[in-house]
Amino acid sequence: RLRLVELANKNARLVLEERLIHRRQLSDRTSKMVLSLQDELGLPQSPRTMVCFDISNTGETDAVGSAAYFDNGLPKKGEYRHFKIRGVAGQDDFKMMREVVGRYFYRRKEEGKPMPDLVVVDGGKGQLSSAHAELASLGLNDQLIISLAKRLEEVYLPGRSDPTTIPKSSPALLLLKRIRDEAHRFAIAYNRKVRSKRTIASAAV
Repeated sequence: RLRLVELANKNARLVLEERLIHRRQLSDRTSKMVLSLQDELGLPQSPRTMVCFDISNTGETDAVGSAAYFDNGLPKKGEYRHFKIRGVAGQDDFKMMREVVGRYFYRRKEEGKPMPDLVVVDGGKGQLSSAHAELASLGLNDQLIISLAKRLEEVYLPGRSDPTTIPKSSPALLLLKRIRDEAHRFAIAYNRKVRSKRTIASAAV
């Protein structure tokens, strides 16, 4: 029995050591992705905390938004947020993006939470312009913000008419796509939940 206990303890230590090594390797890899993003975009600081916004708008109703949050290149799901669009009629993605960004940062300011190092907006110049204008209206003129357009994975920065193209093999682009896809997934999931609730309520009437 003693030998079995000793063997079990040894196996447990080996498993723990393997997990710690894997965690360190993952941390090193994500840190390199964050530094790569800083270099590719010429950012003044390393974007260790990032928030990405997406809009899910499948019709005249049930439009929602999402915010996915990454810390040092990894999802921090406790900081994810979703929003039901309140003040925009029809299918105006630009106004919806402005509403979601405004609500997110207004609440963050009210709660005294630190601002993310980088804001990523899913979309092109229009979504970026709307989100940037909303940040300025909240007095957050120094907040770093970019947008990532889906079709060609081009990056837009405020004040630049032409997009920045990051090499497809770059760890920086992989990180941007990862947080964009997370925001998209979270928005779609919430949109389905909202539509399901409305369908059930309509059926019950």
